[in-house]
Amino acid sequence: MKKVVVISLGGSQIIPEEVNYNYLKKFKKIVLKNTKNYKIVVVCGGGSLARKYINAIQKEKGNVYYQSLAGINATRANARFLSYFFGFDPEFGIPHKIRVLKKYLKKRNLVICGGLEYKPDQTSDSTAAAISSRLGAEFINLTNVKGLYDKDPKKFKNAKFISKISWENFNKIIQKIKYKPGQHFVLDQSASKIILKNKIKTYIIKDLSELENYFKGRNFIGTKIQD
Repeated sequence: MKKVVVISLGGSQIIPEEVNYNYLKKFKKIVLKNTKNYKIVVVCGGGSLARKYINAIQKEKGNVYYQSLAGINATRANARFLSYFFGFDPEFGIPHKIRVLKKYLKKRNLVICGGLEYKPDQTSDSTAAAISSRLGAEFINLTNVKGLYDKDPKKFKNAKFISKISWENFNKIIQKIKYKPGQHFVLDQSASKIILKNKIKTYIIKDLSELENYFKGRNFIGTKIQD
């Protein structure tokens, strides 16, 4: 039985403003190469598409529930795009339920999806964490920052990088931040609760070369969240 790995691919990596073609081309090559030894689930974030949807609904005084639904819809749009980018048969579609995802994963070594259910506070990170829990998989959050810092590195030059942290301590940091649809942080509140409850080994990684190192069992630069 191949080891299962769930990757939350941040929307900021898929479509920061325009499609991040060179990045996705490299990502595709690494993922396909490693499906020889792993079963991989890629959960897509919403990125700029989600934020544009959410901002428009905010301007119309739309409530948080509608904003959340718009964000989830954007994750699914990005997942469909990525499935086409990987050359998947469009008839196959993307799973919207965990039972369908499991069915796909039995037949294939790679499954791509967005948000699985339309629920308030549902995010691509929490979806990926929930899938990791159900599959007994390790969880990688692939985002546009190197990992966790003790404070915002964009605002503070003396911010210290945290290479390893316990589930409990990570959750304490995350829960201090108020949730809002389309938020941007290394990992969101809902995901952190799931990770803590189920003791999921989690890694925050930025560079694709470090993702490759992970798959090869080598040391990699990123934040490890575990006991």
